[in-house]
Parts: sequence; structure tokens; C-alpha cells
Amino acid sequence: MTPEIERILRLQSIDTRSAALEKEIAALPKYIASIEKAMDSHKRRLEADRAALTANQKERKSLEGDIQIQQQKISKLRDQTLQAKTNEQYRAFQKEIEFCEAEIRKAEDRILESMGESEPLDVAVKAAEVALKQEQGQVDLQKKRAQQHTAMDQEGLAKLQAERVTIVPELKPQLVTAYDRIRKKSNGVAVAEATDGRCGACQITLRQQFMQDLRRNEEVMFCESCGRILYYNPPKAFDAAP
Repeated sequence: MTPEIERILRLQSIDTRSAALEKEIAALPKYIASIEKAMDSHKRRLEADRAALTANQKERKSLEGDIQIQQQKISKLRDQTLQAKTNEQYRAFQKEIEFCEAEIRKAEDRILESMGESEPLDVAVKAAEVALKQEQGQVDLQKKRAQQHTAMDQEGLAKLQAERVTIVPELKPQLVTAYDRIRKKSNGVAVAEATDGRCGACQITLRQQFMQDLRRNEEVMFCESCGRILYYNPPKAFDAAP
């Protein structure tokens, strides 16, 4: 393998790793947004339960106030009943008292219903508050870990980019131009190995004369089918084991 092919392979390795790191770095904001979105959904549910519990408590307080008003009316009506001069006045006062008592019973029944509704709401709110606090801790931890991982990715990317700067000047400008063009249109793979008489990328069989020229490693050659830079890496011979 020629030094030029070794450099271009190294360049492809750097670019492949750099692309992977750039993808991870770009994914961080989306990842954080996704876990925060789930957190916001749980917060909104908790706020809705809190609002329902508050409304329930306000309704009960209002009903208790209505009961007091009706009781005060009954007290006054009974005083007026004692002062009634005719049976007709007496019956009218009694009718009003019965109406107030009926309103009190309705309010008391609704208070009992409201109390039954508030119990599960109160339990749900308390449980959600505990769960939300725990979830917030987990989210903060995940964000911290993701940010630390991203910082490492950025550091690694900077090193790769610095290494790339040193390799590119060692290659012919026209080869670098061809490499960049091929890489953009070939999903990041611009260099492939020829194995078993085929292009390692597109798997198209190479002409016999082409393979012979490629084995000589006298010049940089391109796959006649997919256009990628091809190289031939001869098999290594190993001494027979004793």
C-alpha cells in the first residue's frame, strides 16, 4: 500500500469519526428538549390536579358560607314566627324556614360529595409532587451526563480536525478534491478496498487488467462503477506454526 493511499485512508477514518461525533453533538439539544418536554407534560398534569383541588376547596368554603347564611335566616324567621299574629303569617314563616332547611341539606350533601372528590385529588397531588421531584433529579442528572459526553465529543472532534489539517497538505490537491467530492455523494465512504476481484463498496467485479494495475500500486485508481478510490492490500504471509 502506497503512503498516499495510507494517508487517504487515514483521512477517511478521521472524517468518519468526525461525522459520528458531529451527529452526537447535534443530537444533544434534541435529547434535552425531549426529556424536558416529558417533564413539562407531568408539570402540567400536576398543575391541573392542583387547580382542581383548589376549586374543590373553594366550592366547599362557599357552600359552608351559604349554610351559615341560611342558618341565620332560619334564626330570624323563627323569631318572626313567635311574633306572628295570624295563622297565615305563621304558615308563611314556616314555609320559608322549610325552604332554608332544604337549601342547607342540599349544600351539606354537595359538601359530602366534594369531600369524596377531594380525597383522591389530594392523594394524586401529593404523589405527583414526590414523583416530579424525583424526576427532576433524574432529568438534571441526564442533562449533566449528556453535556459532559458532548464536551468530550467536542474535544475529540477538535483533535481530529487538527489531525486532518496536518494530513491534507501531504496529499495532492486534485486527490483531496476528488476525495471530498466522492465522499459527499457516497454517504461518507470515498475509499474502498478491492477484495476477491470486486470493489468493496459497490461489489461490482473489476476487470482483470484493472486489478493487475491496482496490485502494482503505481497510481491512485478509481472504481469504474461507483467512482470510489480503490486500493489493494495484499494478504500477509505468516510462518507456519511449529
